[in-house]
Amino acid sequence: MNTCLWTPSPERVASSNITDFIKKVNEEFGLSLGNYDDLFEFSVAETEKFWSFLKDYAGLKAQTWGDRVLVDGDKMPGAQFFPDARLNFAENLLSKKDDSEALVFWGEDKVKRSLSWKSLHEEVSVFAQALRAQGITKGDRVCAFMPNMPETIMAMLAVTSIGAIWSSTSPDFGANGVLDRFGQIEPKILIAVEGYHYNGKSHDCLEKVQAVVDRIPSLEKTIIVPYTRENPDIRGIKNAVLLDDYVAGFEPAEIEYEYVEFNHPLYIMFSSGTTGKPKCIVHGTGGTLMKQVSEHLLNCNNGDGSRVFYFTTCGWMMWNWLVAGLACKSTLMLYDGSPFYPSGNILFDYADAEKITMFGTSAKYIDALNKAELKPRETHDLSSVQSMTSTGSPLVAESFDYVYRDIKQDIHLASISGGTDILGCFVLGNPTGPVYRGEIQCRALGMAVETFDDNGKPVRGDKGELVCTKPFPSMPVMFWDDPDHARYRAAYFEEYDNIWCHGDFISIDKETGGIVIYGRSDATLNPGGVRIGTAEIYRQVEALPQIQESIVIGQDWQDDVRVILFVVMKDSNVLDEALTKEIKTKIRTGCTPRHVPAKVIAVSDIPRTKSGKITELAVRDVVHGRAVKNKTALANPEALDLYVNIAELQQD
Repeated sequence: MNTCLWTPSPERVASSNITDFIKKVNEEFGLSLGNYDDLFEFSVAETEKFWSFLKDYAGLKAQTWGDRVLVDGDKMPGAQFFPDARLNFAENLLSKKDDSEALVFWGEDKVKRSLSWKSLHEEVSVFAQALRAQGITKGDRVCAFMPNMPETIMAMLAVTSIGAIWSSTSPDFGANGVLDRFGQIEPKILIAVEGYHYNGKSHDCLEKVQAVVDRIPSLEKTIIVPYTRENPDIRGIKNAVLLDDYVAGFEPAEIEYEYVEFNHPLYIMFSSGTTGKPKCIVHGTGGTLMKQVSEHLLNCNNGDGSRVFYFTTCGWMMWNWLVAGLACKSTLMLYDGSPFYPSGNILFDYADAEKITMFGTSAKYIDALNKAELKPRETHDLSSVQSMTSTGSPLVAESFDYVYRDIKQDIHLASISGGTDILGCFVLGNPTGPVYRGEIQCRALGMAVETFDDNGKPVRGDKGELVCTKPFPSMPVMFWDDPDHARYRAAYFEEYDNIWCHGDFISIDKETGGIVIYGRSDATLNPGGVRIGTAEIYRQVEALPQIQESIVIGQDWQDDVRVILFVVMKDSNVLDEALTKEIKTKIRTGCTPRHVPAKVIAVSDIPRTKSGKITELAVRDVVHGRAVKNKTALANPEALDLYVNIAELQQD
């Protein structure tokens, strides 16, 4: 039985953007769609009508949209949306020009400031003029090594206003990690912060910046943004200039927008890079805009007056997703630093003080709050917060319980999932529908998501591969330096012809239509030839109060695979025989006997990517004595040493 945890009030449903959108769709096309499920079916059956109507409803701007909506719609890859359109991304995000707040920023407890729409326009204008004066034009790459602060958004808007291509990463990356990414795409400009705040301390970046600049010969200029100090010494960095000096001499004026093709490269994103150099995923201007606006406007109910927060760095695609909220006239709430400094209440302090309406975070953050036994519902007002979104890893059922018990009862909790590959979601929230415990509410509009079984047939109720059977606007335009598209095809279209295979192991519930994600397909376990998702095990283990975190892999053993579970203990708890037995019993009763680990081993740390995702594949490689191809992609590569030559893994 699916447990319903929240149902929106009739008033909330009636006043939602989705209800209004459905009404307008019905009027436009003579239909009688009644709810989100009806709208979803329309959006995948009538792809051209849906996306064309969405752009009009959202008020998206273009020099021209052209007459054609979709050509080669039967080809993946190869389909092209709005092939005759000419538009500008920044023009759509600079959707207001008044004195109300466009951006609000907190840098831990060190910095608090805000920027009006009018000021944002002015800053974008002078920066874009400076870039043009230097000769930066359509198609040039500009990279940012920046925190999630207003200057980063201003710079991105200036870069995209002239049709140049934006790519960013966060200042906690090491020099090699930055070079692995930016070194592949030959940028002309690097925008870099001189330092950043984390956990109450200031961290200097100039040495890293110098190391990066010295090894990217294409760079013409490095623009340094002061953050932790006003006048940093930048003399050691080749062709470096402070931001204020770079834009000096230019006055705010009307922004001169460069109108580009729908598929003109907008962003270059990077895969996590744990299996080699990161893939450079190129996303187009129009597809990114349409996909992200549809999610903000309809699935998150954001619009004029919304105050939208996502805890993210500039090295995670959620930053790119967040900034599109500007196209819906929403105010963006930016935060940079530790979510637990000076205490675990800081983000809820922010929510109350600044009247945040959408609170976006990661599943790991919610789990950490639960483990820390924080109860924001008792310590904070949170009356402004209408919705909470969670991504990065599957949100376990116990975390749903925690949110409704200890954060807020009347809140739309939306677990969402998609990725860097599509700059949006395959599955996400529906503010007009019920929330069921442990389930993602619905499939994204315009996304023909199915679960395929081992025979490549759609199934309901059973586990299988997440696929998308029809094209959608935010498919990558290409991979950088992949002239014959071989790597692009191999990444998504090798498993099934003409169908996107995402690499997630999921099920779609027969009754509710809700989705459960069991982990990545390439990390699924296969004991006795039965596929098991790793998230199923994490859900059981991490509900135990003695366990802080865990990671599970399959170890090749005696012509089969056995399940190995590593656990990080909470506080002073010890993994003894009694706890090991309790762990195995909980997994056996909560999952199946096949899920029960052959070994449970305590470790002090778990390797993770820069965006906080645990790296099962890297641990599996180390356990099997294989080299991990790209340790610089990890936030804590030293943690891999804990998994080398573990004696217990050589025994039955």
